[in-house]
Amino acid sequence: MMAALSIWDPPPRRIAVFRALNLGDLLCSMPAFRALRRAFPAAHITLVGLESARPVVARYSEYIDDLELFPGDPAFPEQPARPAALPAFYRRMRSRAYDLVLQMHGSGAQSNAIVQSMATKRWAGFVPDAQSQAPGQLMAWPDDQHEVQRYLSLLTWLGLQASDSAMEFPLEPADHEAADRIAADCGVNPDVTIFVHPGARLPSRRWPVERFAAVANALGSEGWRIAITGSPDESGLVRSLLSALTVPATNLCAATTLGALASLLSRGRLLSCNDTGISHIAAAVQLPSVVIASGSDVARWAPQDKQRHVVLHHPVACRPCGYWECPVGHVCARAITVEQVVERARHKLNWSAT
Repeated sequence: MMAALSIWDPPPRRIAVFRALNLGDLLCSMPAFRALRRAFPAAHITLVGLESARPVVARYSEYIDDLELFPGDPAFPEQPARPAALPAFYRRMRSRAYDLVLQMHGSGAQSNAIVQSMATKRWAGFVPDAQSQAPGQLMAWPDDQHEVQRYLSLLTWLGLQASDSAMEFPLEPADHEAADRIAADCGVNPDVTIFVHPGARLPSRRWPVERFAAVANALGSEGWRIAITGSPDESGLVRSLLSALTVPATNLCAATTLGALASLLSRGRLLSCNDTGISHIAAAVQLPSVVIASGSDVARWAPQDKQRHVVLHHPVACRPCGYWECPVGHVCARAITVEQVVERARHKLNWSAT
């Protein structure tokens, strides 16, 4: 069902998009931002999001003009909530009188009230069930769709052309220059390098670090170079991995900018990681990957290119998981073996060589 076109009449000049989520979530929404920009090339488009989105907004400046910081809400775990700051935030948003506010945060169960509080004119987004649909405004949450497709579907339902689902990660000359310096300083030859990323924001989404080490040892013993990546918060995890290695490895944890890391990945041979933000960067720069999805919704988050990327997961009744740490023995992670990951990695390495 396509909504009535009244929401675009007159065409909006100032658009705000609410998506207060982290890196991987933002990357998956960029095809929708691209479609929005193509539809309204002269509009001023604001992302309402988190501080962590600032480098993403700068990188995708072709689609997003500025960032309005959301102070957090007790309903959302992505950042500490500051409820006392919400009234001033809503007043500021209403004073800007956006022509349209889009709710592209989730199903709308909690986020619709937030969007309504900041909108003075038109707003649109999702509702949790089909009975609550409103033509020209609210679409039933497509629970069975990939995260990229969901937001394209919303724009299509609202009457826009939004079929281009290709992921992208714009790289600047400075990103490649920084990557070249890191490669020279650390002795990294991306052409023969497998990147291993053991971290994820939630411990429940992490495959055991000793298994990542075993994968690195197996592939490193076959002549591949190993580079370990991670954020500053994951330095302890990376140290644990490095201590379990029997092959040489380069520690790139907290040693790169996001752009330099993406540049290195774009030249690499393979990424082995959890289902986390770096897997979406790999998809965007077309680096083959083997992803271990410990508790995530695979249909929603797996890379769309099934030839280049493989996602290993074990079916459990409690998937998708929202726990910080698994309370039932982490079966979904421990069921994935080192041998499975190594076998799939070899297959992708052979595929990428052809």
